[in-house]
This record gives sequence, C-alpha cells and structure tokens, in this order.
Amino acid sequence: MDSELWYFSAAELSERIARRTVSPVEIVEALLERIARYNGLLHSYITLCGDEALRAARDAEREIAAGRRRGPLHGLPIAQKDIIFTRGVRTTCHSRTLLTFVPEEDATVARRLAEAGTILLGKTNTTEFATGGTDVFGVPKNPWDTSRYTSGSSAGAGNSLAAGLAVLATGSDTGGSIRGPASYCGVVGLKPTYGRVSRHGVFPLSWSMDHIGPMTRTVADCALLLSAMAGPDPLDPTASAHPVPDYGSGLDRGVRGMTIGVPNQHFYDKIDPEVDRLVRAALRRLEELGARLDPIDLPHAADAVPAGWTLIACEAFGAHAPRLRRQWTDYGPRARRRIAAGAFFTAGEYQQAAQIRAVWCRELSQALRRVDAIAVPTMPTPAFTLEVEAAGPPPDAGKFTILFNLTGHPALSVPCGFAAGSLPVGIQLVGKAFDEHTLFRIGHAYEQHTEWHTRHPALEVTA
Repeated sequence: MDSELWYFSAAELSERIARRTVSPVEIVEALLERIARYNGLLHSYITLCGDEALRAARDAEREIAAGRRRGPLHGLPIAQKDIIFTRGVRTTCHSRTLLTFVPEEDATVARRLAEAGTILLGKTNTTEFATGGTDVFGVPKNPWDTSRYTSGSSAGAGNSLAAGLAVLATGSDTGGSIRGPASYCGVVGLKPTYGRVSRHGVFPLSWSMDHIGPMTRTVADCALLLSAMAGPDPLDPTASAHPVPDYGSGLDRGVRGMTIGVPNQHFYDKIDPEVDRLVRAALRRLEELGARLDPIDLPHAADAVPAGWTLIACEAFGAHAPRLRRQWTDYGPRARRRIAAGAFFTAGEYQQAAQIRAVWCRELSQALRRVDAIAVPTMPTPAFTLEVEAAGPPPDAGKFTILFNLTGHPALSVPCGFAAGSLPVGIQLVGKAFDEHTLFRIGHAYEQHTEWHTRHPALEVTA
C-alpha cells in the first residue's frame, strides 16, 4: 500500500505526515508520477503546478518538522477547479476567451485552503464556463470506462479523485456539477448550503444557484475539507455568517434513531432499473443500521426542474453578456448556445420560474421539518457514453440535483454501488439549511458498512 499513496484518504495521509512516516514531498511526487502516466488518457488537469507543488511540499515538510504544523490539511495536495482564481496560476475556465488569464489574487476558497496548508497541485478540467463543451483541453473521461462521460462540470475533479490523480479537490455546482461527477466517478461530493462557502473569485454562472464545495474519496475527508472552506467573507455579500462547526466531530455516532425521508414523487420515477435497485439497497442498509425510513410527499418537484434551468439560463446571460458581445466567436458553440439562450426568456417567464421556485422551497422546507434528511438517487442513470454527451447530454440528467440548487439546501452524493459494466451509482442525501453535519454523519455511517469507496478503476497505461 505504501507504493499507492495516491489512493490513501486525506485523513490517513494527514496522520502519516503527523507521525513522520510519509512526507508531503513523497505524496506530491507520487501524484505527479500518476498524473504523468494517466492525464493524457483522462484529461483531468488543464494546468499542472508540478515544480511549484514540489517547492511548497518541501516548505511544508520543513514547517511541520519545526513544530509549526497548521492543522490536518497541512502538506496535503489539492486540485482546484479551473474556474476558481489562483494567484499567479492561469485560470482558463476551459475557454478560449481566458487562455492567458492569470489572476492577481486568490479566490477566497483558494486562499483559505492555502492558509490551512494545502498545496496547489493543479487546475482541473471543466466544461467551458461550467456550462459549455470541452473542445480546447480535451474531454474528461470516466476512469471506470473511458468510453463513458464523467458528467459535468467538475469533471476533472471527479475523475482525478477516482483514478488517484488527486487526494482532495474543489468543485462548483449550479445544477449538479459536483454531485453528477461524484456519482458517475464513484467519489464523494457535497453541494453545501447556499452561502456556506464564499464564491468571491470564482467565475460566476448563476448568482442565485452557484455553490462551491468539496470533492473527496471519503465522507470524513469531505467534512475535513469543508471545515477549512466554509465561513463568512466580507468580499462576498452572499456568504453567510452562520457559525462553522467542526464537521469532522461526531461522525461515528451512527444513524440509530434518525428519520430519513423517501419521496413518493419524481425521484424514483422513470429511472434506470439498476440505479433504483442500488439506491433502494442503500436505503435498506441505512434501515438495518437503525434509521427509520419515512415516505414524504413532494408533489411540485417535477414542476420545479424547468424553472431551475430557466433561472440558470437568464442569470448566465446576465453574467456573460458583455464578454459574449465582445468575444462571440471565441466562445465554444455549446457555451455560446446555452448562455445566449438566456436572452430569449421574457421577464414574465423569469417571474414564473421565481414563483415556482418559491413554492418548491416552501414545500421542501416543510418536508424537512419531519425528517433528519431526505434520500434520493443522485443521477437517474449510470454514466452515459461520450457519443451521447457529444450530441448533448440527456435533458433529464440533472433532474434530481438542480432542485436543491433552487432551494439552497445542502446535498451530499455518496457511492452506493456499481451498475453493469462497473459503472458507479450515487445516493444523494439532502438536509436542512446549514446542517451538513447530519449529512456527513449519515453518509459516513453508510460508508463504514459498505466497501464501495475502497474500489478503484483499472487503468491502461498511456504513453
């Protein structure tokens, strides 16, 4: 196992660093070797910070040896999504409009993680502006089956974690862009409560639905990363001042006595049979561990899905209109089409979408008063093929994820098994506002009594 540091959890590596049985330099070197071997196949990274990461690892090693360890993340490498500004390191958003853009300051989340001692390993691949195509730096491939899609837009984060090209990663999520890749790649991804993590210095898509969150291979690592990312920020007026707990505490308390809601409508309708089978098996396991399953009604869930896409389109156009007018031909065709579509919605249609959103927010909040969390599939199908993706992802791919961007409630995707062809499937846990801790507790309990997070894809060596 010592030769496979890239598959150790962040918590395990942190403990080994503290015991001096492994060094930050060894971890970074192992990951850089792994990236050199497989990035050409998977297209996980757009920009790699190899030399800089090694220098930072040596600095971290000296600081820790001198007794100046900053905390559990000190000396651990992290992969930042390439829409998150990183001072002195280019941030392209996978767009020809930003190929040479080098930010002069860090995004708040990048700064906080750097202050916690993490080492920037590189910038991960994303669809253009988190909504378009991937025609510049290559299509990220699913490491479980490279003919399959990773989902978007935090694609490089998802496939790098699954393939051992990263230990920790950040993602953004406007309609499911953390949870989709987490589900398809068999890793853990959290969309926190709206405002839980600052968005300052992150290229916007939809001001009312964008979220920044952690992506990892275990629930405990996700909790560890969120603890460093979360908190108020005077530079982001949407960032909440709600207190940040120690998300890693109490993870082992189990689920006995907890109530988990299972919706009667929408979420279990017209889904892939294997997704249905695996998610229901996960629910039975939670029941065996002491949780009570409670059917709940969410009659307006399906109605809210198109409202979400309407709001994203309108707000994306608002964010991009000046740049789109100046650099129309530099945008890729998919990004150009999706963003420009927002110009064609009327004020009345935007208002109707906002009204539907209000109804759905009230309905979900009322349902959550009765239960500790709600459990649904993350995605309606396992990963589809790259040919399907090239033609345009299925319109219902995000129908289980976008609903919680609309409301801002936290949602955690955890692996819950494999469909035919070794394709991962995720279960999505949804909680009350600012109650990520409960989601981590449920997800950790399930994870500790299953072995899905211990499996790794078999990859072919590339030149």
